[in-house]
Amino acid sequence: MKHPQVESHTASANLAEVAATLARVIPALHEHEFPQIFTQALMDLTGAEDGTLLWFRSDHLPQVAYNEPRTDGAESTLDAYLQGAFLLDPFYRAAGIDGLRGIFALGDLAPEGFRDSEYFSTWYPLTGFNDECGILLSLPDGFLHCALTTMAPDRFFTAEQLKTIADAFPAIEALAQSHWANAPQFNPKQPQIRQQLNGALATFGSSLLTRREREVVEHVLLGNSTRRIAEKLGVSAETIKLHRKHAYSKLDISSQGELFHLFMDCIFSIPQDYNKDPLIAYQQSR
Repeated sequence: MKHPQVESHTASANLAEVAATLARVIPALHEHEFPQIFTQALMDLTGAEDGTLLWFRSDHLPQVAYNEPRTDGAESTLDAYLQGAFLLDPFYRAAGIDGLRGIFALGDLAPEGFRDSEYFSTWYPLTGFNDECGILLSLPDGFLHCALTTMAPDRFFTAEQLKTIADAFPAIEALAQSHWANAPQFNPKQPQIRQQLNGALATFGSSLLTRREREVVEHVLLGNSTRRIAEKLGVSAETIKLHRKHAYSKLDISSQGELFHLFMDCIFSIPQDYNKDPLIAYQQSR
């Protein structure tokens, strides 16, 4: 059992570290280098090895406000994320769909089975990420996702690291809101398609599948295990397997990997203002 004086000393040390780290950020407010200094401060507080700021404004596709320079080809993976793969990201769904704000570890948000999903096995190895912590901050016209990651296979964020930054969340959010409060508005001629893409996930395969089959496919894409899907839909695991088998047959695929890549192909081929099953647009474009 920890002695109360030891706990008090540890808390004071953490507070001093947070205060000193955030003090480095304040002089950069409203300056060009703020996103970099802000990200580096968050990385220092959590021990993260990589950091990216993803800005979700209004109904537009996400923008990169800052990312650490990479030389390993991860940029192409990030491009795919920005164009539509973000729809399957647990952090995006928490902030953009459920409206959550705060500090979250990947395990807090990812569904059971996520690490076995095609999204995880495609996205994370290509980026080199092992574990992820997301800081989800409210901005005047959307939200900011500060994605902090570890790279080494045996490195995960600890409860103490997450608590340290969670205690500083109000100050972190206030800094971000102050900096981006007067950001230039989007050109109104730019397409606002994020809501359209959200709808594409909800309608994917609906032209071929039954309602239940489509629900199962959506849950599979989001990384849910068979057991978890069965719980959500109130049926047996065997029934879920049967629905998945029938759906795969109708979609002319045979694996979760093929399902993921078919969905991504459909997302990338959706015309502007299209609100039907994206599979139809994809088939017509081939």
